[in-house]
Amino acid sequence: MKKKTKLFHQKVASYYQDPSKKKVAIVYVVVRLLVILCLIREILLGNYHNVFLCTVTLALLFIPYFVDDKLNISLPSTLEVIILLFIFSAEILGEIQNFYGIFPKWDTLLHTINGFLAAAIGFSLIDILNRTERFHIKMTPIFVALVSFCFSMTVGVVWEFFEYASDRLTDADMQKDTLVTTISSVDFEGTKPNVPKVIKGVEETIIRYDNGQEEIIHNGYLDLGNIDTMEDLLVNFIGAVTFSVLGFFYIKDRDDYRIVERFLLRKKVKKKSD
Repeated sequence: MKKKTKLFHQKVASYYQDPSKKKVAIVYVVVRLLVILCLIREILLGNYHNVFLCTVTLALLFIPYFVDDKLNISLPSTLEVIILLFIFSAEILGEIQNFYGIFPKWDTLLHTINGFLAAAIGFSLIDILNRTERFHIKMTPIFVALVSFCFSMTVGVVWEFFEYASDRLTDADMQKDTLVTTISSVDFEGTKPNVPKVIKGVEETIIRYDNGQEEIIHNGYLDLGNIDTMEDLLVNFIGAVTFSVLGFFYIKDRDDYRIVERFLLRKKVKKKSD
């Protein structure tokens, strides 16, 4: 086991010693070091849930290496750096350092980036097939862009399913709540059936427990994750549309939109032996 672990780390080190990966290697080392320091701190504090998150983060940082080594697909340096920083920002800064609570738009920013990156990955997969000689169907730019967009939105929806399941099964509160001052529902008593009753200017909500105790939520009514979910999907949509449009013009004129290549996966070309 130790021999396999040592061999694995040697392969990872060799991967980042590639001259083309110099900047990526710096980011990888810095991020990994910060995660390890965070891991040690959480162990000393006895926060074992955060210890688990740090361990998962360290594993996720190997994703670019696995994609390159196991799937034989190369990642451009720009995309790889963004992936490493995205993982660190979501798990360490977002969850452990509570950036989601400190900066209200932190989650929104990450979901926007996720929509952009997921569209880039979906676009890459289709573009690889489109440029393969053995693939006899050539897809139009608009079709490739549409598939890229749909792929990104599917990833976003599946993630929201995961958040919903986590909240229902473990009470994780991944779908953050929102205070609203206006609510509309057909469940309120009204004079007409199936007609929503609108209540405006809600100043506080009283929660009454089974034991008779009460808790007051000030400044509105607590929306249980619905607004957060829809905002996440909306910004995912914005990120997906942004890259899909860039991808559309890239296929039509690859020379004028070469910046798109910084986000595209590429099938590695096998070197011919001398």
